Amino acid sequence: MSKRSATDVHSQQAYGQAYAKASIRSAKRNDPTVDEMGEFEDAWEDEIESDEDPVDREASRGEDGMDVDEVLPAIEESEEQPPALEAFIPGTHILEKDEILEPDDSVYVMRHSMDVNWSCLSFDVLRDSLGDQRQRYPTTAYVIAGTQADRASENELSVFRMSSLHRTQKDGDDDDDEGEDEGEDDNLDEDAVLEFRSVPHNGGVNRVRAQPLPPSTPLLPVSQPYYAATWADTGKVHIWDIRPLLESIDTPGYTWEKSRTNKPTFTISSHGRTEGFAMDWAASGGANPSALRLLTGDIHSKIYLTTSTPSGFNALTQPFTSHTSSVEDIQWSPSEPTVFASCSADRSVQIWDVRSRGRRSVTGINPAHEKDVNVISWNRNTGYLLLSGGDEGAIRVWDLRNVNKTGSPGDVPSPVAAFTWHRAPITSIEWHPTEDSIFAASGADDQVTLWDLGVEQDDEEIGVSMNETPGAVPSQLLFVHQGQRDIKEIHWHPQIPGTVISTALDGFNIFKTISV
Repeated sequence: MSKRSATDVHSQQAYGQAYAKASIRSAKRNDPTVDEMGEFEDAWEDEIESDEDPVDREASRGEDGMDVDEVLPAIEESEEQPPALEAFIPGTHILEKDEILEPDDSVYVMRHSMDVNWSCLSFDVLRDSLGDQRQRYPTTAYVIAGTQADRASENELSVFRMSSLHRTQKDGDDDDDEGEDEGEDDNLDEDAVLEFRSVPHNGGVNRVRAQPLPPSTPLLPVSQPYYAATWADTGKVHIWDIRPLLESIDTPGYTWEKSRTNKPTFTISSHGRTEGFAMDWAASGGANPSALRLLTGDIHSKIYLTTSTPSGFNALTQPFTSHTSSVEDIQWSPSEPTVFASCSADRSVQIWDVRSRGRRSVTGINPAHEKDVNVISWNRNTGYLLLSGGDEGAIRVWDLRNVNKTGSPGDVPSPVAAFTWHRAPITSIEWHPTEDSIFAASGADDQVTLWDLGVEQDDEEIGVSMNETPGAVPSQLLFVHQGQRDIKEIHWHPQIPGTVISTALDGFNIFKTISV
């Protein structure tokens, strides 16, 4: 982002040009040469009255006596330069009253903003049949989100299709465009198209998660269910079949059966009326619905497991109880099907095994942060690295191979990496789906940050704490995306490499940077 004066922006719009007009200065003209022969008197000269100033005919003639056009004086170029754009660094720079942030599109491959009727606290990326690892533009993305309306009866669960996602238009020819397929419309700066299909939802949606599908798996046929779960602020967890909503967006004239889609397939009542946020699916067996497992955690520190069978869903009644405060986030292990991690407002991160007796955690990190631990993310490429984000704005990376079992003697393990760039609580964090050293984070300071742990520190950074050098930019920080208010959640798109989607109070952003 760059900052510039809001007055400068107004001037550009008023005059319709990039910068303020340059001043024009006139050069001094030479005196005309006097004819020594004197003035020739024409006896038949016509008398013509004119309102214009008299013109010196001799001064307008060339050496050969031919009339020549009057030569205007050269215009001196103005020395006044347009205001320079300055990169805005959060924590170092402060926006003045008359300054605004402007995005620098030269560092984006693609960037779009989309408004919605009601703000969405949570969303999830849906799998499509358009192919994996796609690079061509324009492209399309599908997400599911739940609303936070001002009245409970007005809330909805919506499936969105974001289409016409063009590359960001840049000035001049970019070397990066070389080698693109001929005919690819990669330089049109058009608005994206946002379409949606909705069903009513009782209460606001605290979190929504879609059934995971294995990579390279096509979208399920419309005859098979594609499940999504919602954590409602009413204390209920609902499971929905959203496959007909996707079909309705893609197939003109398609209408779904209300009995299948407009009401939840199953409602989990294990939490009573206790509200919650933590939720994650696990699936082993691909599209086989009998292998689905869903974990949900509430603000009263309890975690419940719900499993699916060929005949439906079964909510287990015995909770997992090791946390002493609100469960904020849950993640299944990507390598061990019976293991999951959770984080809590009790400042701890706990590791569980659903096979253990007593429903207690088997190991943990306590304390993992100075304040509440809001979010976690398990690295799906390594299987042992875990990210955590705290209320104090800190991001920490843990190697679970160094964590002691619960009850074993030993000090609290140290994180393998720690960053305190954000100046407000971390609201979302997620590892890149294929790059094992890259992750994205968002904070209540209105920033989305991209990081790469594989970047080595500069010599002057080694041994220097970030707390001792406020405002210093760590080498691992690849990119800072700004412009949204009150960012709640971010996700990488698993089928469009490097693409990040974020939701905030003022809608969705979808972007891809030159950094990832």
